[in-house]
Amino acid sequence: MALDRLVVTDFRNIEHCDLSFSSHMNILVGDNGSGKTSLLEAIFFLGHGRSFRSQLTNRVIRHQQAKLVLFGQVLDQHNSKLPLGLAKGRDGQSEVKLGGEKQQTLAQLANVLPIQLITPEGFTLLAGGPKYRRAYIDWGVFHQEPQFFELWRRVKRITKQRNALLKTVRTYQPLAVWDAELSRLSEQVSALRQGYIEQLLPRVETLCQAFLPEYQCQLKYSRGWDADTPLQTVLEQNFQRDSQFGYTTVGPHKADLRLRINGTPVEDVLSRGQLKLLVCALRLAQGQDLTQTTGKQCIYLIDDFASELDAEKRGLLAQQLAETRAQVFISCISADQVSEMMIEQPVVFHVKQGEISQQ
Repeated sequence: MALDRLVVTDFRNIEHCDLSFSSHMNILVGDNGSGKTSLLEAIFFLGHGRSFRSQLTNRVIRHQQAKLVLFGQVLDQHNSKLPLGLAKGRDGQSEVKLGGEKQQTLAQLANVLPIQLITPEGFTLLAGGPKYRRAYIDWGVFHQEPQFFELWRRVKRITKQRNALLKTVRTYQPLAVWDAELSRLSEQVSALRQGYIEQLLPRVETLCQAFLPEYQCQLKYSRGWDADTPLQTVLEQNFQRDSQFGYTTVGPHKADLRLRINGTPVEDVLSRGQLKLLVCALRLAQGQDLTQTTGKQCIYLIDDFASELDAEKRGLLAQQLAETRAQVFISCISADQVSEMMIEQPVVFHVKQGEISQQ
């Protein structure tokens, strides 16, 4: 998959732009605050229906405008063009079009436009809470297992209903029927996640060895409850505790991916530059696995690429990206900062105060 064209209207400081991209390497050059990250954010927004910088839609829509509008044209693996569009107003209402058809879903957009994001704040994948690592796992499962999205949606809905009941019931019995269904669905979700991590692990290990040869990294999936006990049994055993807290304390919504180096959390061992390389390894592994499994390419968005990586490591990452044949967008202050990325001729865009021009 490649984003062939992007039209942006009233997004952040970008009033309007209509851009055509290379299917491989695209470099965004400009000073800090010029709008480079906003363009990456617009691409991410088109594929996810949300920002990676703010949860508030009003902060993303350009000042004094009623809504933002994004239009894209995607080339699939057969080189066919698929139009997609997203409009979002200050009231949070979205309008999604796919292939010219209205009333499509954000999940359909995400399926068409698989995106991997690497930013200076990307360390949260390693050092942040479990939700970031669950999101990492679920990205891969979503793009490979068609039934996952609906299963996970139902699990979240039942968990929400269970949490509401916990605030009113005095005995476990009213929860038993809910827990039976929750357990059945949760076991399926967990099996899909576990299978995906087992499939992904060899690629992660290979890339970690390439990026961080001095370390041996270990990954382990934790499903969110005792591995040897059925979830329904654990939910019944934890009823008093859950009632006290007012929410469900075990289940697939507590799953995690634990990353260690010789048994020690990675953030306690690696420098910031090494952590960034590990994040790159994890993201690249997912992209490679997606292509191998489905034939689809993901799009890589890399913000402030040069920070915390020396020339050798930048060159190594460039080589790995080139081998994927994926579409890449990189932001930097000067093209000299990413000279190691020039394995093939890139398309370079200059960004200044929200105005974007191709060099």
